[in-house]
Amino acid sequence: MSKLEELKLELKNLGREYAKIKTLDPAERKAFGEKLNAKKQGLLAEIKALEDAAFSEDLPALDFSAPFGENAPKFTYKKGTKHPLTTELSIVGEIYRNMGFNVIEARQLDDEFHMFESLNFPEGHPARDGYDTFRTEEGFIPPAHTSTMQYRALTRFRGNLEEKGQIAVVVPGRVFRNEDVDATHEHTFYQCEGVFVSRSANMGQLLSVLKTFFETYYGQKLNIKTQPGYFPFTEPSLEFQIEKPAALGGKGDGWLEMCGCGMVHPNVLKTAGIDPEVYKGFAWGGGIDRLVMLKYGINDVRYFESGKLDFLKEF
Repeated sequence: MSKLEELKLELKNLGREYAKIKTLDPAERKAFGEKLNAKKQGLLAEIKALEDAAFSEDLPALDFSAPFGENAPKFTYKKGTKHPLTTELSIVGEIYRNMGFNVIEARQLDDEFHMFESLNFPEGHPARDGYDTFRTEEGFIPPAHTSTMQYRALTRFRGNLEEKGQIAVVVPGRVFRNEDVDATHEHTFYQCEGVFVSRSANMGQLLSVLKTFFETYYGQKLNIKTQPGYFPFTEPSLEFQIEKPAALGGKGDGWLEMCGCGMVHPNVLKTAGIDPEVYKGFAWGGGIDRLVMLKYGINDVRYFESGKLDFLKEF
């Protein structure tokens, strides 16, 4: 029998001794009980010491304050990386900063005013039907486009018109739409909104900004063209296209629509407290996911939100 087993048996037998207390003379009970308690505490201490020693022998000593020390448990791990969209959003923002634009972050929950009224969508406007977006029970809207930030950008930087002669802001952000998801459509994706206002803003400047951005992002010269479009918050409105370059699988005979753009509608400027008789503006907005898909030859937009580790490991 081991020493630990002997001590546990002795502790068990000690229980019988406690039964004798009630048979003793009252004058003897106190001294007898104190003696038994002292013996019990001694046995418990010895048992604990032996059990702790046995436990320590079974496990290697661990220094929990130094998890990567020599005595640490052996495990394998791989260093994580940024999501490709996070990386590309940083690149997009840096390109525009180098062009003199302020970069602010979009919201992921908004209201009717910023989603529609501030952008020249009056109540009952038929163009509202084209935005099949989500809504909360309280009536808030996960924004269907980053244009919801245009009013905020114009009012926040309105003082720059007097100080610097211009407002120049881009707003990357997440947007949400009630879409039938497939290889080219997602309910959750990223856009980048841009707005520029000055006394002399014009369409030529708009096309120059966009051409410079796309050429910088893709690292090569690009041919561009526009065709008429329609957005309630710009007039005139255009769809901006680039000729698909060879680096992106093009053969010189295909055009890709990259964003919508146009001159800021006077009503949008008025709503933001800017006099459209004095100042002009241009704005644009387009998807980030598609930029990245073209850059890396990704053929399914769903990969970005799927959590597919095999896909993410490539970045």
